[in-house]
Parts: sequence; structure tokens; C-alpha cells
Amino acid sequence: MQTIAIDSASRVPPWRQVRDQILSQIDRGELAVGARLPPIRQLAMDLGVAPGTVARAYKELETDGVLRTARRHGTVVAMAPPGRKDPLRTAAEEYVATVRSLGVDLRTALATVEWAYDMSDES
Repeated sequence: MQTIAIDSASRVPPWRQVRDQILSQIDRGELAVGARLPPIRQLAMDLGVAPGTVARAYKELETDGVLRTARRHGTVVAMAPPGRKDPLRTAAEEYVATVRSLGVDLRTALATVEWAYDMSDES
């Protein structure tokens, strides 16, 4: 696990900074599925924050299915490996690329998606 740092001047709450940095490390492949994270108390001490701050970040990630905690094995990454994208997001990215290549503006692109979505209900 790479170093996590808390920016005390940031408007982002410390628990969210911890959460976001762990997600970023997973996305970059620095934390693979099965990788162990430090115990809550240890990471909190390293960061100079209350244990509840780290506990909240871990809990949020557990709720999202990214982490799994087992008493004997500690907290580990449970999410699928990086590179596995959400199919909806992939479809949206492809659509945006096509729309931009056609020179279509955002308003027209969104209206077209709404029309297509409505038309698909009638099929």
C-alpha cells in the first residue's frame, strides 16, 4: 500500500480523503484483490487522525464491496481487478466519443438519449 496523506487544508473530510486514496490505489493496480490494508488503529496513528476516521473510510468501502474484513485476516481488497469497467459507463464513454466526432452538442446528445430511451419502452 502506498502512503496515504491527509491534507488538513482541504475541504474534503479526512475519512473521504482516505477512502478516495485507497480507491485510487486500487484503480492504478497498486492494491490488488486480496491485498491487506493496515489495521484501523495503525493507519489512524500513521495519519494522525482518530481511529473513527479510518473506520468510516473502511466501512464505506466495505459497503461498496471494495473491501472485506475478516477478524483473522484483517481488511483486504475484495473488488475485482482494475480495468474491469462498469458496462454502463463504458457505453456512455463510447457514446460521448461518437457524439463528439459528429460535432453534436451536449443538449442534443442528451435529448437523443432520452428519445431513444423512451422509444425502447414502446418495443
